[in-house]
Amino acid sequence: MGLLPLVIFLVVYFAMGIGTGDFGNFPLMIGIFLASGISLFMKSPVAEKKSFTEKMVMFCKGGGDDTLILMVIIYMLAGAFYGVASGMHATDTVTNIGISILPANMILPGLFLIGCILSFSMGTSMGTVAALMPIGIDIASKTGVSVALVSGIVVGGAMFGDNLSFISDTTIAATTTQGIGNKEKFKANIFMVGPAVIITVVALALYPIDATKISAGGAINFVNLVPYILIIALSLAGMHAVMAMTISVISGMVIGVFHGDFSFVKSFTVVHEGMKGMQDMAVIAIFVGGLVAIMQYLGGIDWLLNKLAKGMKSKVGAELSIAALVSLVDVATTNNTISIIAVGPIAKDISEEFDIAPARTASILDLFSSAFNGLTPYAGQLLTAGAMAKIAPVTIMPYVWYDILMIIFGVIFIVIGWPKFKGKAAKAN
Repeated sequence: MGLLPLVIFLVVYFAMGIGTGDFGNFPLMIGIFLASGISLFMKSPVAEKKSFTEKMVMFCKGGGDDTLILMVIIYMLAGAFYGVASGMHATDTVTNIGISILPANMILPGLFLIGCILSFSMGTSMGTVAALMPIGIDIASKTGVSVALVSGIVVGGAMFGDNLSFISDTTIAATTTQGIGNKEKFKANIFMVGPAVIITVVALALYPIDATKISAGGAINFVNLVPYILIIALSLAGMHAVMAMTISVISGMVIGVFHGDFSFVKSFTVVHEGMKGMQDMAVIAIFVGGLVAIMQYLGGIDWLLNKLAKGMKSKVGAELSIAALVSLVDVATTNNTISIIAVGPIAKDISEEFDIAPARTASILDLFSSAFNGLTPYAGQLLTAGAMAKIAPVTIMPYVWYDILMIIFGVIFIVIGWPKFKGKAAKAN
């Protein structure tokens, strides 16, 4: 019963989308609002009885979670970056360079690999989506490629670094809960996702692009690359994503004013217009946080954890249970860091009981939570990409090839037991 609000939301959202043939006909905001309202009137058979007022306070505290407020800030900065980068022609410059230098069949793989490098440098998928979506949209308009496809490419590249970066919050959560270092987890993780990266690059290289539809590359002004160079360089230097994005936005404003793309006063309007496009996503994130808090009170999350943690009889079964646990909690909470923190202690107990290497457990936690986060239509990555591309997030899901392949190879490597790492018991012997 504790998961019923989420189930109702998913059923209504997908039923309306499939029934009308357009998922944009049923706004996500309305779906989340409906599920939140239902949750506030539900009673829990396993928790202390609370009044409606007390539940509203609980809902508001959940929506005010620090990770969610940080997400809201990143949403706003993403919108600002989008507005400024477009207004001062930074996205045009990057796209024109790519079209001028790369052969037609390497434009899409190039976008994916740039996403991988940028997300690994920044350690945040949200910042990567914000930085690359303007370029992806421009590439779609100049090559005739589906905007849903380029959106899926950007999200896939963003989830690469979210999963593997040393400074990613998911990496920190996974390694901390399992008591290992970042390098140990990275070594195990890169083997598991390597094939997914290779296949994605090859598939994108083979994807048919009609060269006649590619618009001729326009003027290239390398000064316009400064915002992108700054966001990469500052992230590599270890600066927080919010600071890196803020400095990049300011640099874009200065260059835009200097080049006459907009006046000093108009630059603030450009930033504001970009931010306005992300307001719905920010409110949805807050509502989701409140909904998750109520579902936790109703016992839904605990039921999910306890149900899947039972009945394991083998190492393969134990690893598959860990993968299923973190995946389902991620879909329920739309936050891969929170899902790892919630499942991590249980996963540690399971891994010790079945002698599973901590590095392998941490990799499974991070891999599956990141993959499903990039495939959940009401999670931040697809919400942001959909808002910028002006398409329903669910239409992007089939094109996030990298995340789909992550799940496939994650399951394969669990079943075959590769790569092999010594568990704690083996080390002790």
